[in-house]
Amino acid sequence: MAIKGSLKEASLPDVLQLLALGQKSGCLSIADRSNFGYIYFDRGRICYASIVNRRDRLGDILVKHEKITQEQLDAAIHRQAKEREADVRPEQQDFLVSINPESLLLEGARRVDEWSLIEKKIPSFDLIFIVDRDRLAISDAKLTETQGRLLPLLDGSRDVNQLIEDSGLGEFEAGKALYGLSTAGFLHRAGRTASAEDLKMTDARVEEHRNLGIAFYKTGMLDEAAREFRRVAELRATDANAHFFIGLVGLKQARWREAMDALRLAAEKGGSRPAVLHNLALAYEQLGRLEDAEAAYAEAAARARTDPRVYVGWGIAALKRGDHGSAAGRLDRAKELFADQIPAIWYWARALAAAAAGDFEVAEQVAEQAVAAFPQHAVLRNNLAVLKELAGELPAAEELARGALHDEPSLPQLSKNLGDLAYRASRYDEAWDLYQRAVELSPDLGDDVYFKLGNIAYKRSDREHAGELWRRALALNPKHELVKANLDTLSTLS
Repeated sequence: MAIKGSLKEASLPDVLQLLALGQKSGCLSIADRSNFGYIYFDRGRICYASIVNRRDRLGDILVKHEKITQEQLDAAIHRQAKEREADVRPEQQDFLVSINPESLLLEGARRVDEWSLIEKKIPSFDLIFIVDRDRLAISDAKLTETQGRLLPLLDGSRDVNQLIEDSGLGEFEAGKALYGLSTAGFLHRAGRTASAEDLKMTDARVEEHRNLGIAFYKTGMLDEAAREFRRVAELRATDANAHFFIGLVGLKQARWREAMDALRLAAEKGGSRPAVLHNLALAYEQLGRLEDAEAAYAEAAARARTDPRVYVGWGIAALKRGDHGSAAGRLDRAKELFADQIPAIWYWARALAAAAAGDFEVAEQVAEQAVAAFPQHAVLRNNLAVLKELAGELPAAEELARGALHDEPSLPQLSKNLGDLAYRASRYDEAWDLYQRAVELSPDLGDDVYFKLGNIAYKRSDREHAGELWRRALALNPKHELVKANLDTLSTLS
């Protein structure tokens, strides 16, 4: 007896139960849009089933793993189409079972219930997931075989459809494994695959946010710029330029760690452009990660051999590492590349490199050139004043420091250095006022200023205040032997 009809009139469970009660034998063919399958019965029990176009068909798997070609597969399917039609029994080589349809229906109902839970974590198959490998590494949780099979594929590049395709798992098995990983906190959403219409809309929104971000950045509205570029990064995770600008904003706002994280992402997603590496090196440098800064500057210099700004940064990193020879060499190379447009920071760094190497004659020459090139630059005038003081040219040093302080009264180091000149000339009241001004501007300026303030207080017979100031100096520099000696003397007198 042949039956034919629509599953809208009689559901598939009803049809299965009818065939089971009638203890029928034969093949039930089922079509649903592009899906086509068979269910074979033997005296009312299901003995075999297949889906023609399931994802993990043997032929597709063999083609995917390059065991056969697509042409060979197509030829084999064509031969099968000629030789085989749906029969009342499966072929002899097929693996046969004997399952009560009612048991199968109960299992199906259970899976429907489970799927309602799974859908809460996986509402659609276009979602992309990524494994939190750090959390997984510190966990002692035991994964199922299915979860272990999916784990290498969860790299943030595949959506759920692609995971099912590449793993060879069924939708339910894959969904159940993903649900378990997500519930345990090992899985996070990384985005979703977009349709062509979504991509078109996303492109327009990306450009809108990017243009706003650039406009805000150029006008100095840095928080607003960062907000717009973060939106670009959310809409297009592969956009390296968005992370680059977020990093630049972080550098301008002295949020060094945030800048480092954003610039590292920019380097990963954008192929490590020289500008990205240069700014990443600066972030490393500000965080005190000088070895990382050295490596990033070196790679930037290798990719941009004629960019003098990279060599300046690389030279300053060497200076901070105490490698004065490398610092001088890199800065001299930068000077060659700058030609006649040498910036103030080059003079600052080159004078310090020479002074740190003990070559005070060269340091003073560079500092003189710096002040000639930038006569209103307070920091450069301060550095020259210090070098003049070291050379014993006190009147010239004081004149430079006073002129710089007049033009830039907010620079604490100027007040400190002018205070040193007054202290050295025994003008203690003037030194006191200058030191006090320096520490008001920068409370952690250094131990020396508190040491000398303590000395002045002691000279004024204010021992209690002197003790407070010396203890502050010792807190900043626990190895300051003169401060320890003064405090011991004070304790003895007490």
